[in-house]
Amino acid sequence: MTERQFPVLLAELQELIMGSTLVKCGLTDLGIQWTGWALAAAFRTEKFYDLAGSGTFILLAHLSRIWGGATHVRQNVQTGLVTAWGLRLGTFLFMRILKDGNDRRFNNVRDSPGTFFVYWTIQALWVFMTLLPTLMLNSEKRDQPLGTRDYIGWSIWGLGFAAEAIADQQKWLFKRDPDNAGKFIQSGLWAYSRHPNYFGEILQWSGLWLSASSVMQGPQYLSVVSPLFVWFLLRHVSGIPILEKQALRKWGSDPVFLNYVQNTPVLWPWPKF
Repeated sequence: MTERQFPVLLAELQELIMGSTLVKCGLTDLGIQWTGWALAAAFRTEKFYDLAGSGTFILLAHLSRIWGGATHVRQNVQTGLVTAWGLRLGTFLFMRILKDGNDRRFNNVRDSPGTFFVYWTIQALWVFMTLLPTLMLNSEKRDQPLGTRDYIGWSIWGLGFAAEAIADQQKWLFKRDPDNAGKFIQSGLWAYSRHPNYFGEILQWSGLWLSASSVMQGPQYLSVVSPLFVWFLLRHVSGIPILEKQALRKWGSDPVFLNYVQNTPVLWPWPKF
């Protein structure tokens, strides 16, 4: 390589990187979350944390479709499903925190800007990793006819969406009933799983990966890390472990609760015999 060729190659590499839909989505994601952190740290509030996360999902899904330059049916459906998920969950979580006044996850965080920054950065990672198959699909100009994987994937998404929405609504109504003060929910979907909302969440992103895989080739299949990441995060990091510890502290001496824990799956709602 000559000295004249090197600047040209460098310029082409920079253009390729900055022109990449995935890179632009990643930078947009970080920009939104870090801006959210600056505002949240200044006002010492977590009230729009989840809303910012779900809103970023919706925005990136649509931006990736625009930047990718293709509008196949599969991409339009995928983007629409992400939008439906984001609107439903984002609105639910925002209304919940407005009613509760705070989120216990941030009790020791909101007054520490450095730790708060870590939380917002982790949210950026969660958004990008979870949305990765959709971003890859929307960046792909190559198309394939709709097939079995698409219909199965969208059906799985629909089942997950229904499970999450119903579970959230059941718990919301349960907690609003004054007669249930100090009690734990064990009815409805919660009789079959201790965390049916998370079960639905995992199903949704698994279904979207399956549909997106219809146009994947080679290393693109590694994006299966997306639903695995969602499962790992909810099962072992920020979801179930925290809630299980809180529940054990609150009802650990209650025989009814201990019986519920012993006889109800933590996540996957296996049939009871």
